[in-house]
Amino acid sequence: MAVIASMYLKPTIYLLSAKDYMLPCLNKELLGLECPGCGLQRSVLLLFEGQFLEAFKMYPAIFTLIPFVLLLASSKIFSAKHLNPWIIGLGVASVGLILINFIIKLIP
Repeated sequence: MAVIASMYLKPTIYLLSAKDYMLPCLNKELLGLECPGCGLQRSVLLLFEGQFLEAFKMYPAIFTLIPFVLLLASSKIFSAKHLNPWIIGLGVASVGLILINFIIKLIP
């Protein structure tokens, strides 16, 4: 029983220590304003913890960026031309979500 519990707790312990190694946003520290990428690291961490709604609230573009990066990498590895419309669509959606989220964060 203890072995099974330790198997499930190891990822949690790792994720708790991952918070100590997150990169600070220099834009936020120097200018006091969040950049368009603020929240991406925390959102990925929330995804690993299984908190999908919180990850979306933190950084809405996370759910378009993940398939975008996967499709982009697979199209380069396998030279799949039929993925180009999907890559373009996910890229446009990601940029749009990032900009909308950034503008909403700027409004006081």
